[in-house]
Order: sequence, then C-alpha cells, then structure tokens
Amino acid sequence: MKEVKKIVLCVLLSVFAIVKISSQTGGITTATPFLLIVPDARAGGMGDMGVATSADAFSLFHNPAKIAFSNRQILTGITYSPWLRNLTDDIFIGSGSYINRFSENAAWGADFKYFSLGQIDLTNDRGESNGSINPNELVATGTYSLKLSETFAMGVSLKYIRSNLAFNGTPGNSLQPINSFAVDVSGYYQSLEENYGNFNGRYRIGFNIANIGPKVSYTPGEEDFIPTNLKLGGGFDFIIDAYNTISTTIEFTKLLVPTPQLDGSDQDKGFVEGMFSSFGDAPGGFSEELKEFTYAAGAEYLYNNAFALRAGYFHENEDKGNRQYFTLGGGFKTNALNIDLSYLINSSDVNNPLENSLRFSVSIDLGEIYEDY
Repeated sequence: MKEVKKIVLCVLLSVFAIVKISSQTGGITTATPFLLIVPDARAGGMGDMGVATSADAFSLFHNPAKIAFSNRQILTGITYSPWLRNLTDDIFIGSGSYINRFSENAAWGADFKYFSLGQIDLTNDRGESNGSINPNELVATGTYSLKLSETFAMGVSLKYIRSNLAFNGTPGNSLQPINSFAVDVSGYYQSLEENYGNFNGRYRIGFNIANIGPKVSYTPGEEDFIPTNLKLGGGFDFIIDAYNTISTTIEFTKLLVPTPQLDGSDQDKGFVEGMFSSFGDAPGGFSEELKEFTYAAGAEYLYNNAFALRAGYFHENEDKGNRQYFTLGGGFKTNALNIDLSYLINSSDVNNPLENSLRFSVSIDLGEIYEDY
C-alpha cells in the first residue's frame, strides 16, 4: 500500500504542478492556481482575455463590473474544458453562471466553477482494490455591479474557495482541504458610439484585481498565497455598418504575489503587504518586474450579431514561465442561444494542458433588451 500511495501521490502532484503553470511567474507559485484558469470559449478564442471585451454571460470571471453593461436582462451560461486531454479523459474544468441586470444602472450575478482532477483508484500491496479518490477544487462567486455614470461601472465579487487534494482515508496523508474566501474589485468603461468618418466606433477599458484574500495552508504550519491577480486592458470596436463589427483588444496581467526571497522573508508577509511589495521585489529590479507581466492580444469579427470569428495570442516571458500560444474560435447566435468554441495552438516548448482540446460554452439571453450597444 505504501508504494502504491507514493505512485498515486506522484501522479496527483504532477497534475497539480502542471496546473500551477497557470500561476507561475519567475518561480512564483501559489495555492489554488485553478482560480486563474479561463473557463469560457469566447475568451479562449481571443488569447484567454476578457477584462475589456464586451459583456457576456461569463463576465463574472474576467471583470465583474461589465455585467452592468449586459445587453439583456438575464444571461446564463455553462462551460466545459477538458484538461490534459493528451494524457487522460477524466480531468476537466466546468462552470455555470447567472447574471441579472435588474435596472438600467445595476446588476448582480452568481458563478460556480469546478475543477475535477479525475478519479484515482487505490490498491494495496497485493494489488487489491482499496477504494478511490476524486481530488477536486471549486469556487462559488457572488457579484454586484453598479454604473457610476453612463459610461463607467464598478463591481465587487465575494468568493468561497475550496480545494480538496487530500487522500482521504490513507495513512500518513498530510494534505488537508482548504476552505477560504477572496474578493474581486473591478471597473469597466465603455464610451458612447461615435462616428469616425467611414465607420462608427467605441472604446472599452477595464481592470480587475482578482482573488484578494488571506494565505491558506495545505499542510499544518505552512502557508501559501492565493493567486491575487491584476488585469488591465483596453479595446476598440470598429462598427463598419449595421452588419459588420470588428473588435480588437489587448490585455496585461500580473500576479500580485511576492517573489520568493533567499532569506525566506516573503513568507513573513501578509497578503495585503504581499500585493504591494510584488511591484518592487524582483531580484533583477525594474526590468525583471516588467518581465512578470503577461500580455494577450485578440480580435473578434461579428456578422449580423449572429456569427463570430475570433483569434488571439498570449505571451509570457521565457524566463517567467514561457507560456506562449495562439488561439482560434468561433460562435453562433440566435435570438437567445449562443454557442462558442475555441482551440489552442501551443507555440512554446512548455506543454499546455489545453493544447489539442476544444473548449465549449453555451449561454442563453433572456428578458428585457438594453440599448447600451
């Protein structure tokens, strides 16, 4: 049983280490890195970005403030993304969301995301079955967004986080489930539509400070930061005519987590101090701090508000994780139903858990139509 448990533990930690690629920046790793995994296919088709794109059913993950600009009263959606499809078929991340814009100036929403690390069968030293485990992580989110002017809104989200990677019932297991909370604070600006000669257009600007919360502990006596993350982005909609719109967006992100220090002083910091110190604690100074930013660029072509084509690119410095990939996506929309797909093309030496996989999202728009767009 001891050897089997070691093998199972290695498998689980290997999967968990791969997941940590999503929150790795120059040696910085965090607990609960699944919080950074982009769940929906629309964002997945545009380089995994969404802080400054137009509002949709999955805005709660990218920028909670956007839901006050939803063009329908009720938006609801589900997503599914296979994980490590090249190795197994039972690891996945899925989510569901609900948004209610109950007035011209305010909206609330709820979101649930679940990450399953698959079933792991346990056996004893004689090869006999000794049960199974299903490590998993989840986050439940509640959001409120309010327009402070005709063109600007702010939003706040409260999250409950649970991470259960423990081997329940196995002797010598030191991992314990995590139960914690976090807060998102965000803002979104969308200009009024203006004429630029041969076309109309509008600007979009957004920010989100996500996963602001206390340190957590997988093992007694050891604490880790959760992936507090800053997103900044902007974009422009080229409204060619009543049928054709091209949207371009760029986004920058940075983990607000302190860089590990040789003397271990980073572990003495609280999460608030760690957020502020993360802007100036890289060993290589300012030039290395800049390397800790990732960037993504993407575009979306929308025809008659019914058919969409998307493309994007994500880049992380080769010294800070080296995630680099292209994305493609498409979408179909009826009066109420939206279906989106995306595909990731890896361009880095670092394997990506989502390569060679299709991400899938379905959403439904209901209720009153708002004329923000």
